[in-house]
Amino acid sequence: MPRAPSSPVCPDLPSELDRLDEVPVELRRLELEGRLLAGLDLTERDATGLRLVESRLERTELAGARLQGASLCDVAVVGGSWANLVADSLTLRRGELRGVRLTGAALGNASLEDVVFADCRIDLARFRFAKFLRVRFESCRLEEADFYAASLTSVVFSDCDLTGVGLAGATFLESEIRGCRLAEVGNPERLRGVRMPWPDVVQAADVLALAVGIEIVE
Repeated sequence: MPRAPSSPVCPDLPSELDRLDEVPVELRRLELEGRLLAGLDLTERDATGLRLVESRLERTELAGARLQGASLCDVAVVGGSWANLVADSLTLRRGELRGVRLTGAALGNASLEDVVFADCRIDLARFRFAKFLRVRFESCRLEEADFYAASLTSVVFSDCDLTGVGLAGATFLESEIRGCRLAEVGNPERLRGVRMPWPDVVQAADVLALAVGIEIVE
């Protein structure tokens, strides 16, 4: 029997943060620690290799920005748009994102460890070959998100819309799905080993039947 998922470790933030009032001209490989970024517009900026530690982002706009190879650790994010963010090979550890829009974000080969996404819009996002460890999605929209060949360990999807999610090549271990919409999930057989409450299994019977090759007849 699959084991229950482990809970993510919360970000460790200092009690006081130094506010960053002005956006630096050069963001590539910039290192920031113990900072508050509030209401800043970093739309389409190149922040490749950025290192952000023990910091908080509030309503910070990162739509279309480039964060390839960036490293974020002990970070809390509230609001703002990260739509179409390009963050391949991103490392995110001990992070909490609430009310963030990540529509179309590209996080291929990303490493996410001890992360919570709550009330986020993550539709059309791409997590191809990403690695998830102790990650929780709460009340998120993930329609048509792509988890191709992703590795998901101790991952929980709770009250999320997973309509049309792509799971080709994905693997799950010690993971759980609760109260989620699973219509039109691609490659549902990849859900093997996931824990689900019985009422959810009944509701998703058509999807699960497809996964094991059962033909439903009238």
